Amino acid sequence: MMKQPDSLTELELVNKVRDGERELFEILIRRNNPYLYKIGMSYGYSHEDVEDLMQETFIAAYLNLEKFESRSSFKTWMTRIMLNQCYQKAQKLSFKNEKSDDILNEKTTPMFESPQSTDTYRSVLNNELSNVIGNALISIPFEYRMVFSLRELNGMSTSETAEVLDISETNVKARLNRAKQMLREKVEKMYTAEDIFEFNLIYCNRVVEGVMKELGKL
Repeated sequence: MMKQPDSLTELELVNKVRDGERELFEILIRRNNPYLYKIGMSYGYSHEDVEDLMQETFIAAYLNLEKFESRSSFKTWMTRIMLNQCYQKAQKLSFKNEKSDDILNEKTTPMFESPQSTDTYRSVLNNELSNVIGNALISIPFEYRMVFSLRELNGMSTSETAEVLDISETNVKARLNRAKQMLREKVEKMYTAEDIFEFNLIYCNRVVEGVMKELGKL
């Protein structure tokens, strides 16, 4: 009995897309949209910028699909591409006098130092969360925020998180504990991890349409 597309594993989908069934790439987009969205928001970009970064990430993944060797999960591979896109955007912003030069530094200051990006980010957060949660999250330095995002919001294992961020598993555990300590009083008592940075279906559809439209031009 032939499997339905939605029941295929990600590796099976990747292989079919490689063999020319490009329309199945939409399933990979939908499965990974929520993870990439949370990463982009955790990085500190506006909702609109995150959507653009997600689209760029999926297109880059499609164009480099032959390089996916399945030594890591497809989710981990996509996460690395998304993080690279976020980092590259931060580098570009640094030339516009944005405070992003030290975004990966261990002693980085809290994110969203640009008043404009802070206002945009809060307007998005307030649609889903209380002001208390938004204020708690934007107070956390980048290295702790990202580990919390990957482990708690995106469900990655300690080893996957270490691989993606190129740090030790011990470092992952330490940063996660520190992040939870920072957030516990205002976050864990009130909300589950899944409540944070949820990606609504309407946005998912928009990203899918944008990516598939661009792929149609290739």
